[in-house]
Amino acid sequence: MAAKSKSMYVCSACGYESVKWYGKCPGCGEWNTMEEEIREAVSKKSPMAAAARSFARPVPITELDERGEQRYHTGLSELDRVLGGGIVKGSLVLISGDPGIGKSTILLQICQYLGEKLRILYVSGEESGRQIKLRASRLGVTTSNLFVMTETDIQYVTEEIRSQKPDLVMIDSIQTMNFTDLNSSPGSVTQVRECTNAIMRCCKPLDIPTILVGHVNKDGAIAGPKVLEHIVDAVLYFEGDRQMTYRILRAVKNRYGSTNEIGVFDMGENGLHQVENPSQAMLEGRPVNVSGTCVTCVMEGTRPILAEIQGLATTTGFGNPRRMSTGFDYNRMNLLLAVLEKRAGFYFSNLDAYVNVVGGLRLDEPAADLAVAVSLISSLKDTSVREDTVVFGEVGLAGELRSVTHINARVSEASRLGFQRCILPYHCLKKTNDKIGDMQLIGVKTLREAFDAAVG
Repeated sequence: MAAKSKSMYVCSACGYESVKWYGKCPGCGEWNTMEEEIREAVSKKSPMAAAARSFARPVPITELDERGEQRYHTGLSELDRVLGGGIVKGSLVLISGDPGIGKSTILLQICQYLGEKLRILYVSGEESGRQIKLRASRLGVTTSNLFVMTETDIQYVTEEIRSQKPDLVMIDSIQTMNFTDLNSSPGSVTQVRECTNAIMRCCKPLDIPTILVGHVNKDGAIAGPKVLEHIVDAVLYFEGDRQMTYRILRAVKNRYGSTNEIGVFDMGENGLHQVENPSQAMLEGRPVNVSGTCVTCVMEGTRPILAEIQGLATTTGFGNPRRMSTGFDYNRMNLLLAVLEKRAGFYFSNLDAYVNVVGGLRLDEPAADLAVAVSLISSLKDTSVREDTVVFGEVGLAGELRSVTHINARVSEASRLGFQRCILPYHCLKKTNDKIGDMQLIGVKTLREAFDAAVG
């Protein structure tokens, strides 16, 4: 007797299920995210039912292995840094990012190093074997331990994993995988969730680490249900403009390491290259004696990075002045403009204001506030900031400068790259060492003091 089918409505944002359609999802409150899916009851003899019947026996905690987790080094120190030291045996890692950002490229690159000791199964649902071979030849991947499988049926993929038992599995991408027992199309909420669960049930008992490639939607979030991020052990995001060469790999979830670390890569003709000194790379080509530019130091995890911030204030040609920000929070920029007008007496109400962070970096740390403010004042006054000066500090609504953390690390990084003057909040002086190279530390309390010190 044929299984009965039923219609369900599933939220593409959070995975909430309902038998009726809603304009607004009752689960997460998003509008127009309920999508219809036709489901059929699963037969008891199906592979899904067989996988559901297998379960692990309870084991006393005293019998569990106490040894630390085994990690595989990828050959890219920047990737190992983000993963917390390497790929953990039996882990499930999700790599996401915009199309063309370098997700598939970095996976093939690490295959050359890992293939010296490990057997790798690369499952592709988007490219043919010939296309993968052409890209591998361009990247210099010649290992014989890399096995390519072009398949989208997750049941065949899991059967191949169980029979071959590779040391590492790569799925490119999870949105192309599908369960034939489900009526919904590949990439839907149900398909993504069930395919990820099937891979986890297959690879976890065998202690096989798995790397999944995930697509993103137009808002930049991972396509598919939010539960996908809860299933995996680590979620890595590739950031950066495709028109720029620099790529930032950031961990937003990591059960085996810190989520504060980032990896910096440079996209070239032969793939992604590590940028081991991102501060120097970000400051290349910095203009000299030009108004509206200022260097700051931000912390990305435990790594200090110098970044160039450019500000531009010009007479508006519209009824309402324009505000535009690239690499810096737009609302934060408007807040700083209001503080500059109300507390410091620098008026931007009839001027267009633009802020840009050079190199494709995105600065979320409040320590960049003071450098943004100084760059805007510099453009307004058409007075250049001294080229040997680095500026950092948080700006409060009262116009005061608040202290920030990791003072010694920031100052040491600036001194290492040849900067001789550092402008920072006055309260930070007591947290610094007495002598860091030849660096001159200038503590300031107001925005006017900071600007006068930066150009003096």
